Amino acid sequence: MSARPTERYVQPTLDELGTPLSHVTFTVVDLETTGIASDASAITEIGAVKVRGGEILGEFSTLVNPGEPISPRISAMTGITDAMVADAPPIAAVLPSFLEFAAGSTWVAHNAPFDVGFLRAACESAGQPWPRPAVVDTVVLARRLLDRSEVPNRRLGTLARHFGAAVTPNHRALDDAKATVDVLHALLERLGGHYVVTDVDLAEFQRAIPAEEQRRKRHLAEGLPQAPGVYIFRDAADKPLYIGTSVNIAGRVRGYFTGSEKRTRMRHMLRLAERVETIECAHRVEAQVRELRLISGTKPPFNRKSKYPERLSWLRLTNEAFPRLSVVRTPPEAGAHWLGPFTSRRLAEETRDAVLEAVPIRQCTTKLSVRSTSPACALAELGCLAPCQHRVDVDEYGEVVARLGTAIAGDPSTVVAALQSRIGDLAARERFESAAELRRALRTFLHTVTRTQRLRAFIDAGELVAAERAPHGGWDVAVIRHGQLAAADTTPARTNPMQAIQALRSSAATIPATDAQLAGVRAAEAELLLSWLERPEVRLVHADVGWSMPTRSAGSYHALLDRLRDADVAAGVARY
Repeated sequence: MSARPTERYVQPTLDELGTPLSHVTFTVVDLETTGIASDASAITEIGAVKVRGGEILGEFSTLVNPGEPISPRISAMTGITDAMVADAPPIAAVLPSFLEFAAGSTWVAHNAPFDVGFLRAACESAGQPWPRPAVVDTVVLARRLLDRSEVPNRRLGTLARHFGAAVTPNHRALDDAKATVDVLHALLERLGGHYVVTDVDLAEFQRAIPAEEQRRKRHLAEGLPQAPGVYIFRDAADKPLYIGTSVNIAGRVRGYFTGSEKRTRMRHMLRLAERVETIECAHRVEAQVRELRLISGTKPPFNRKSKYPERLSWLRLTNEAFPRLSVVRTPPEAGAHWLGPFTSRRLAEETRDAVLEAVPIRQCTTKLSVRSTSPACALAELGCLAPCQHRVDVDEYGEVVARLGTAIAGDPSTVVAALQSRIGDLAARERFESAAELRRALRTFLHTVTRTQRLRAFIDAGELVAAERAPHGGWDVAVIRHGQLAAADTTPARTNPMQAIQALRSSAATIPATDAQLAGVRAAEAELLLSWLERPEVRLVHADVGWSMPTRSAGSYHALLDRLRDADVAAGVARY
């Protein structure tokens, strides 16, 4: 018998493990040029910022004489003229200093092939050896880490606004490099959730995943049920990586291991996946609800939508003698006047500002007393009711608040009419940009009031039972209580479904009737169920109380909302 071969265990080297990203030195570079082709254009400015661990280590900035005229179009865009670069050094004189500044670091650029391509061409023409740096492209990272529901595009200006960069990009090299630094840091924070913690991980995350590597994991799709439900990809530590839903789990999961799956993000997820867990459901609607709940509860790194319901914003009237309209993250309590949810604080603030154009609610944050006056701010001279000075009493101020409450809960006409009048006045005075901003705010207000009123009516409806014809006979039934799914089942084909529906109602979960619970983390679930109920093929089987909307609710303004949306689309600023 031959001797059993000795097994060898090889410990990875430190180089193979990589350097933690907090210890990596990045040189973030941006160029201004005379054109877009590196073989036919020249560099006019170099700006770079060296950072490590979130700290700035140094800056590099210089104009460059391109040796050719700068076109008026480029000058208009960058602000760099022929006169500005006339006495600047040529690129051959600048390169040694820049290469010394960036030596030993990882280069970062937004649309790196452009900047790195120009620098490489400059090295070749100047006879400088190319340093072959590791390169990080923030465009690639943004494509893999940000969904279009977050940002409409991956331009530097868009990402800088989204992440709240300290410097606004302006087509000057150093400022654009500084903005890219903030974008880079924001993207690096997100990478932690994708198991990217070293420079080696980062390089792997950027590169395309070979199709054969994708196909090697096909065994994970074996033995899965051909039924509606939820599937969960889990890693070696059994942590959820991605949660999805399908009416045929087996068929959907198999699709991840074929050439039809082109998303690089999903290919990276498959590299980490070790098993697939499934949860069979009665029908598609139950699967979608379970998916929402699981995503918000576990926050898998490769899911993007519905992951952070706690980040939603709300507008609510504060509970005090002279209330104000406040932007909050905490879901409002039952009985309060509230608007929302908003997907961002900015939209909430725009809506608040639009409301304040129409209803003179105070804007200051001072705690006011009904017994003594408080110092007045500048707004007291600009149309504020100045309750701080007791120019109105609690009852008079309460009448104003009641108007706002009516606009939120019922007829929004007072706010709509005031805003339309203000928009018309601004347009007549040729202040078209201000009119367009207010028009967008009116649209946001109407959209949100409609959403809020639909949610309120749905929550207040108590128990609703609805059914839809199942694909293979019978009925897909859902019991909904106060805006949440309480039970789901599919009744047998060719039988009277009412007995099964009654049994389902008896066993359904008890859902407390509180706005705070339902309007917060369950807002997405309530809207999902509402969309299903409003489909023409879905039949309402039972309702505890009337499910209705006020006659003069925000929904009656759908034609105006459509016109506002069309105007925003034409202006290229559509949101919803």
